[in-house]
Amino acid sequence: MIPLPRENTPVWDGKEVLECVSVIPEAPDVKTYTFRPPSGATFVFRAGQFLTFELPVPGGPLYRTYSISSSPTSTAYVSITVKALPGSVGTRWVLDNLVPGMRLKATGPAGVFHLPRQPDDKYLFLAAGTGVTPLMSMLTVMYERGEEPDVSFVLAAKRPSQLTFRRRLEFMSTRCPGIKLHFVVSEDDPYEVWTGYRGRFNQLMLGLMTPDYLDRHIYCCGPEPFMQTVRDALISLGFDMDKYHQETFAAPVTRVEDIEIPDDVVPSDTATAEIVFAQSGKSATCSETDTILSVAKSAGLNIANGCNFGVCGTCKVKKLEGEVHMVHNGGISEEDIEAGYILTCCSNPIGKVIVDI
Repeated sequence: MIPLPRENTPVWDGKEVLECVSVIPEAPDVKTYTFRPPSGATFVFRAGQFLTFELPVPGGPLYRTYSISSSPTSTAYVSITVKALPGSVGTRWVLDNLVPGMRLKATGPAGVFHLPRQPDDKYLFLAAGTGVTPLMSMLTVMYERGEEPDVSFVLAAKRPSQLTFRRRLEFMSTRCPGIKLHFVVSEDDPYEVWTGYRGRFNQLMLGLMTPDYLDRHIYCCGPEPFMQTVRDALISLGFDMDKYHQETFAAPVTRVEDIEIPDDVVPSDTATAEIVFAQSGKSATCSETDTILSVAKSAGLNIANGCNFGVCGTCKVKKLEGEVHMVHNGGISEEDIEAGYILTCCSNPIGKVIVDI
C-alpha cells in the first residue's frame, strides 16, 4: 500500500519509480492513468507540463512524453491521459498492458507550455482530440483556485463520443459561470442527437464562440493541421501573436529558447503581388493583403460572390499557378483545394498568381 503524503514528505524528483494506481476509460481508445511514488512523495509542477516515461515494450525501452492532465493543486498523485495514434508503438503498449500495480520509470516534470503563476487574465483554450490534456490541467487549477476564472474553452473531435473529458468539463462549467464551453465535431454519433457545432473549426466559429478573442491569451494544443487553422485565422484577424501559445503532439520543448516559431505565411500590406486573369487577358498589381475578388472587381471583372467570408463557396475559381493564402470558413472542400480551386473572397495573392478568369 502506498503511504499518504505527510507534511515532511519530500518532493518527487524523478529518481523514484512511479506506480500506476488507477486506470479510467475516458473515450473510445482513450484512458487516464494515475500514478503515485511508492514512498508517498509529492508532486510539484506547472499546469500544462509533461512527464517522460520509459516504456518496457518488446525490443525497447521506448521513451514517450505525456502531458499531465491532473491539476498541480493535487500533489499526492499525477495523471496522464493517452490515446494511440495510427502506427503508435509506445502508447499502444500503454493502452494494452499498463494496469494498476505496475511501476514505470519517469522523469520530469518539464515543459514551457504552462500557465503563469497567477492566471488572472482572460483566456481562450483551443484543443483538438487528446490535445485537451494539458488544457484540462490548466482549466482544473483555475477552477480549484476558488476565484472566478474567465475562460472560453473550445474542444474539437471527430464525434461527440470522442470529446475527451466532456462530462468533467460540463461539471466545472455548471459550477463556474466564468467557464464557457464550445464543442465542435465533424461527424454525428449513430442514434445520438447533436445540437452543437459541426464541421471543421474555422474563423467564423471562433467569432461566434468568443467574440472578444482579441482581448484573450490563447493556449492551443492538437494536431498540426488544427493548430495551423487556428494560427491562420488569428493572423488574418489581426490577433497579437505574442499572446498565442501552443503545444504539439511532437516532442515538447523543455526550454523557452528551444521554442520553434511556426513559419506561417503572413500577407504583408507592403509586399507587391501580381494577379493574372488568364481568360480575360488582364493583369493587375496589388498588395498581398488584397483579396483576389477585390482586385478582380477593380479590374472590371465579374466573379459571382455571396458571403465574402469564405462560407458560401460562390466565388470558387481555378488557380492555375502561384501561391495564395486562403483562410476560409468551410465554403470549399479539401478535394477542391487539392485540385487547385480557391475562394477568391478570402484568398490573398503571394507573389505572382494566375487564375482561370
